[in-house]
Amino acid sequence: MYRRPTGQMVLEGFILPFEGKLNANNRWVELAEIIPWSTIEKDYAGLFPSKLGTVAKPLRMALGSLIIKEKCGFTDRETVEQITENPYLQYFIGLEKYQIEPPFDASLMVHFRKRLDKKTLNKINELICRGQQTKEPKDPDEPGGTPHTGGAPPEQNSRSTERTNKGKLLLDATCAPADIRYPTDLSLLNEAREKSEEIIDTLYHRDLSLRRKPRTYRQKARRDYLKIAKQTKPRGKAIHKAIGKQLSYLNRNLKTIDTLLNLEGHGQLSVKQSRELATIRTLYSQQREMYTSKIHQIKDRIVSICQPHVRPIVRGKAKANTEFGAKISVSMVNGYIHVDRLSWDSFNESLDLQQAVESYKEHFGFYPEAVLADKIYRNRDNRSYCKEHGIRLSGPPLGRPPRDSRPNKELEKQDMKERNEIEGGFGIGKRRYGLARIMARLKETAESVIMLQFLVMNLDRRLRSLFCHFLYTLMEAIFGKNTDEKQSIAFFKSLKVAFGSY
Repeated sequence: MYRRPTGQMVLEGFILPFEGKLNANNRWVELAEIIPWSTIEKDYAGLFPSKLGTVAKPLRMALGSLIIKEKCGFTDRETVEQITENPYLQYFIGLEKYQIEPPFDASLMVHFRKRLDKKTLNKINELICRGQQTKEPKDPDEPGGTPHTGGAPPEQNSRSTERTNKGKLLLDATCAPADIRYPTDLSLLNEAREKSEEIIDTLYHRDLSLRRKPRTYRQKARRDYLKIAKQTKPRGKAIHKAIGKQLSYLNRNLKTIDTLLNLEGHGQLSVKQSRELATIRTLYSQQREMYTSKIHQIKDRIVSICQPHVRPIVRGKAKANTEFGAKISVSMVNGYIHVDRLSWDSFNESLDLQQAVESYKEHFGFYPEAVLADKIYRNRDNRSYCKEHGIRLSGPPLGRPPRDSRPNKELEKQDMKERNEIEGGFGIGKRRYGLARIMARLKETAESVIMLQFLVMNLDRRLRSLFCHFLYTLMEAIFGKNTDEKQSIAFFKSLKVAFGSY
């Protein structure tokens, strides 16, 4: 059951238990004005078609609490505590007055992440990047409303014959590593063996028609594992032999589990144990095939039993050649990041160039002047596509370089400097917003966390742009519209002295 809030919240209507009122220039108040709550509310209400049951929490409370968590780097429990203590956070999540009781239990944060999946959050992110107003569009029958037609706007139709490319599109891809230990074949098999022993302990009890409990040789298997794991640099043959022993122990345990499951009256496995058992069976088949074939690669390789959706992503970076997490292909326009693709399997990001360019054309009404991307995007198909639409693709042309210096060498250097913005965006996301380690365990919640981090980054960008717009308006009011560079530098230096490092 879901009940949509009536009316739009205003700052003056928020009731405090003491005298005074909230500051309209507070960052959370300004942030609440940026997000199009009413536009997103319609899609969120569709998740609750039934009119029975307990009324669900509003969208503003669900999305607002998730934004607070990712922006400040809190845990779920700490997020609820901060909201309980801060009236500005309570206004941000849509409460009408200050209350000393927690607005919801911390366990609901998991349900919020499941409801707001990556598709919904990507739509919200696009609305924020495009600067949509929080007000709903006017009805065509109301005064001042214009009827909607299926064609393009009149200005766009009048200019359809002209080809004018404007703006620049930045493309790149990155990986969001999951919170797992570095996987090795031996450690994965040892973990699978230990979990299989716990499953046997759950299934077996004395009332079964068995003389004694099936043996697992867990102590001997543990010693065999530690014999290699404690070595600093074990030899390859020793590792291969240890993997074979762990495979035999795990195979014996899986046969015992099948025998116990066929008996009547066996113990009941939990949902988590059943899910882990299915993962262990797949892991055993993959490791057995790699062991017998003496290979180190296999399709859809499992690197974590708790998170079987995580896949190895070969990036070739200096820090780590392989990362384990979701691969993300993004595009940046005017400092705002758009997520084009999010996948747990590795993919070639160069295939997303044409789709990103068409999305740019659909939004702005014209193609970009230039696409700034790294070497992997500069294949023949993308070059011919950009040439057909009058788009300049950054980087040197294909073929043998000329003997003399390239005529556009300075332009290429400028493109590399401008492309650093998207690289810096990834760095900020990984150092400041937690993109370097995704703590969510489930596949759906991990995708929601990744999308939320890009969403919060774009919201902070909007706040900075509003502050810069205020400063330029103030500067024009003081010096006039014909402000030169020296006056601007002196003005910002005076602000720095007045406000300090802020």
